[in-house]
Order: sequence, then structure tokens, then C-alpha cells
Amino acid sequence: MDARIVATAARLPEAPGIYVFLGGDGKALYVGKAADLRARVRSYLKPGGDGRPQLRFLEHEAVDLEFVATASETEALLLENTVIKQRQPRYNLKLKDDKAFLLLRLDRREAWPWYRLVRRRHADGAEYFGPYASAKSVRRTLRLLHKVVPLRDCADTVFDNRARPCIKHQIGRCPAPCTGLIDRAAYDVLLDRSVAILRGDTALLLRDLRTAMAAAADGLAFERAQALKQQIEALQHVAERQAVVSGDADEDAIGLHRAGDEVTVAMLAFRSGVLEDCRRFRFRSALPDELVLGDLLGRFYEGDRYVPPRVLLPIQPAEGAIVAAWLSHKRGGRVELAVPQRGDGRRHLELALQNAAAADAVFADVEQRRRAGAARLAQLLALSEPPVRLHCLDVSTMQGTSTVASRVCFVDGQPHKADYRRFAVGPEHAGDDFAAMQEAVTRSLRSGIERDEDLPDLLIVDGGAGQLAAAVRAAQELGLGEDLRLCGLAKSRLRGVGDARVESGERLFVPGREASLPLPANSPETLLVAAIRDEAHRFAITYHRQKRSRLTSELDDVAGVGPTRRRQLLRHFGSLTGLRAASREQLRAVPGLPLHVAEAVFVRLHPPDATGGAGA
Repeated sequence: MDARIVATAARLPEAPGIYVFLGGDGKALYVGKAADLRARVRSYLKPGGDGRPQLRFLEHEAVDLEFVATASETEALLLENTVIKQRQPRYNLKLKDDKAFLLLRLDRREAWPWYRLVRRRHADGAEYFGPYASAKSVRRTLRLLHKVVPLRDCADTVFDNRARPCIKHQIGRCPAPCTGLIDRAAYDVLLDRSVAILRGDTALLLRDLRTAMAAAADGLAFERAQALKQQIEALQHVAERQAVVSGDADEDAIGLHRAGDEVTVAMLAFRSGVLEDCRRFRFRSALPDELVLGDLLGRFYEGDRYVPPRVLLPIQPAEGAIVAAWLSHKRGGRVELAVPQRGDGRRHLELALQNAAAADAVFADVEQRRRAGAARLAQLLALSEPPVRLHCLDVSTMQGTSTVASRVCFVDGQPHKADYRRFAVGPEHAGDDFAAMQEAVTRSLRSGIERDEDLPDLLIVDGGAGQLAAAVRAAQELGLGEDLRLCGLAKSRLRGVGDARVESGERLFVPGREASLPLPANSPETLLVAAIRDEAHRFAITYHRQKRSRLTSELDDVAGVGPTRRRQLLRHFGSLTGLRAASREQLRAVPGLPLHVAEAVFVRLHPPDATGGAGA
């Protein structure tokens, strides 16, 4: 271990805080928390130490140590989360599933408050309810709530433009404040009832509804009694859901499976003893299992995630007391980190362990298929070794307008979005697919050279022999003809007539080979290249829609031009480019187009020049 780390460790306080191991480049390698900084860090310095596995990367990579003492253990955990987000240490866990659970937000300061779905709780004076495990559960709660307490649930844009009550008012789900059929005082009474229901205080309302139902039945108002009965049933369902969220039978079980540095985790959520959700994560980590679990709990329960009263674990996490105190603070009640040995808790934990092992096998199978796909692709294209870094380019256009291109990158069979690029093709190439592809490949390769990026092991263009020839020309013009392997990927198409029509299958085109190479259906290599081609297509189409939307919006501000007339103009002139090139006389000659609208379109597409005159 580096002498600077040993010297710093000797001066650490016997107090809570965080520590940061640094690499030779000054970047953070690992951030940890401790109830006793000196004891925790010194345990890393002695092989064997306190019996826990040594952190192998520290001995070879760590050259310095930073620390921050905190006033409490909980403060240390919160600071650890902040520092991890800021400094992105290489060896701390990074969970891709960081989406918070759904909440209901109610702001009484609005003119007509209503429940909105949000994913973050803010200190903004509003009331928040939840969290809920899924959109399905929260929407079901709202639907049942509105059966009991009718409230508005429409967006402001709809609310502000209503002239008469909607169908929800007719079926008793909304009091129609949009048209003045209820005053604010009466609406506030409904709001108070809804808040009480969401907080689980339903006994008084249930009693009143049952009394009203009995009175309606005695008065032979059977339809009214039936409606009240349905409200009672809905209210009971809402109350049951709130009991699930706050009940003592809730618990999460966390199973962990390790294969070397590959760690797979399954987190099962049990609500009232019933399995409600399962989330799986896979990552590389050289940390021992107790540190993995400590980090995992901090990452998983941050934000507005629901914290159950008990979390089942295969072993106790490092600094378990800090984690338990933090979770208890978040929950507003005691949270137990348990390692069950028998009973339902043990069965739930074993199910989580089984899910983690099964997920590891699935992940391993997927990775094996990716490796097999790359190896078979290399064999098919006579590459010296399986390609690791793949680029794929696609061009998207519509009638020669808004032509764009995309480049996506896969590394080890997985999307590498940091290297995605998109290009707006110049107007001189917009109507020529081959020229557009050549421009896209040229700009993609030049961008990589200027940024000092690695060249792809294989560059794939979406298309057949023509698109491939354009890509080859681009590579040769940049002097990369001998250093870059290229191929074209043509989609499967129907060939033949009538009953004799058959699919051609996916095909690869290779420079210097006239015939295409057929790809076996559903083979690993076919799935690999089809996946990157489809991703390039998706990325290009998304960009093209954005560009097309911005271009066609030039007509949106023209009085008298709506969606129907805009389509008519584009059909008449073939494209927006053709429409721009049209003269006044040609616009005035469009069937059914009023002269003043034709003049407005011409002026919009040909703004006055510097001399104050319009184009010809």
C-alpha cells in the first residue's frame, strides 16, 4: 500500500465520516462510509485484517486517501451518496435502474387543485402521498378514489377550455368546477375527504356512507343505494391498498450471486406477504459481499422509494447500523436489516437468492450469444478477430426533405450511447441516397479522427451494394481504405409473384464481392447486426421527425393554413423543397387555395430581403 495512504490512515479520527481512495490521476477509485474512520481504513491495510477479503484494486491502484469527518453516522451516509454522484468513482456500484417510484401531489394553492403523478418530492408546500410501486397501482387508487370523492383530473389546457361538463361529471366522477357547477368551499370539503382516505382515515366516511345507503334503501331509492354500495366497496379497496403500503407485513428480500467479479442481485418486494415486484441488477465489483450490500442499499433506497419495515439479506452489510439508521429516518419508523434463518423470512430470502442465480445464468447466456455472434460474424467476413466495436450508419429522408443520418455504436454487443452521432445532410445531397450515405460516412470518420476516437472494428451501413460503394469511397478519400472493414446490411424483402413470393432474408454486402452473403434467420450473428441496424434506424427516424417538425412548422403561423391545407400543398408540390421553389403564380394556381392564402404562404417562405422587397 502506498506510503501516503498509510500515513493518512494513522491520522484519521475515531469518528464517523467518509473516505475516498484516489488513483494516480487524482480521480476517485472508491468512496466509503464508516462509523469509525480509523478502524475501517486501517482494516484495508493489513492482509487478512479483520477477516474480510482484501480489496484487491487498492494495493495496485490507490496512491492517496482523502477523508471527511461528519457529526453523525447518518450524515456520513448522505455525504457518501453526494460524493459518489459528484465524483463517479470507478469501483462503487452504479445501478441503471434509478427511477423513483410514483407519488401523488396535491397543491391546495391552485385555483382548483387536483392530484398529479410525480416522481420527486420537493419542499414546495404541496402535499405528497405514496410512493406507489407502479403506475398501475397509483392509477387504480385514483380511479377508486374518484368513485368515492369526485374531483377534477384533467390538465389545465383541457380545464381552461371547457364550455360544458364532460362525461365524467355525468357518471359522478367529477363535480365540474370547469363550468362553475361547484364552488370552492364545497370543493375543499371533497379535497379534505380525499386526503383523509389517502392517509388511511376511512372509518368515519365508511360509517356515513353505510348510514346513507341504509336510508336510501328504506326510502326505496334502490338506484341511490346501489351507487352508495359501489362507493363503499371502492373506499374499502383504497383503504386496503393504503394498509399494504403502511403495514408491518411488508419486507424486501435481497439475493446476491457472485461469479468472480460478476455480481447479480435480485431484489424482491413482498407486500402483505405477497410477492409484488422483482428487480435484477448485474455489475462488476471487486468489493466483498458485505460492502456490495452496504453500497446497494444506499443506491436502491435513495430518493422517494418506499422503505419497508424489514429488509432480508444473506449477510449483514458493512456499516449496517448506519444504513439501518438512515432507512429508519427515511421511513419514519424502525427498519430492521435481518438475516433470517427460518420461517417465511427465510423462504423469501431463498427465493431472492434463487432469482439472483437464475438471472446470472440468463445474463451469462446472453453474453455468450453476443460473443458467439461476434465470432461468427468475423468468420463470415474473414476478419482477423471478432469485432468488439461496431458502428452502423443509416440515412433517413422523405421526398428529399430534411435528410439526416445517424451513427450508433455497439461495444461488446451493447449500445455505447456516448459515441452516438447524428448529421444533417447538406441540401446538395438531400435527394440522393448514395451521396447522402457518402457524406454521412465521411463526416462520421472525420469526426472520429478529429476527436482521436478509436476506429470501429467493423462499420456497417444500412443498405445494399450502392450504399456500401458510397461508404467505400468515403473511406478511401480519407485514406482509411486499408484500415477499415466495411459491409452493407440489406433488409429481408419479399421476392416473386403470388404464391411463389418468398423472403430473401437479411443479407450482407462486402467490398469486392458481387454476390451478397445470406444471414441465417435468428442466428447469433444475424441478431447482432440486426440489433445495431434497428438502433441506427430508430436514432435516425427520431432525428428526422424533429427536423421535419421544425420545417413544416414554417407554415403553422400562416393564417388559413391548417393541417389539411398543409398536406394539400406538400402533395401538390411534392415536398417542402418544391413548395419553397414555387412562384407566386404557381401558388395561386393551386386548386382550392384562396389567393390571399397563396400570397401569405409565398411571403412566409420568401421573407423580405435587405432592400425590403420580397423574393420573385
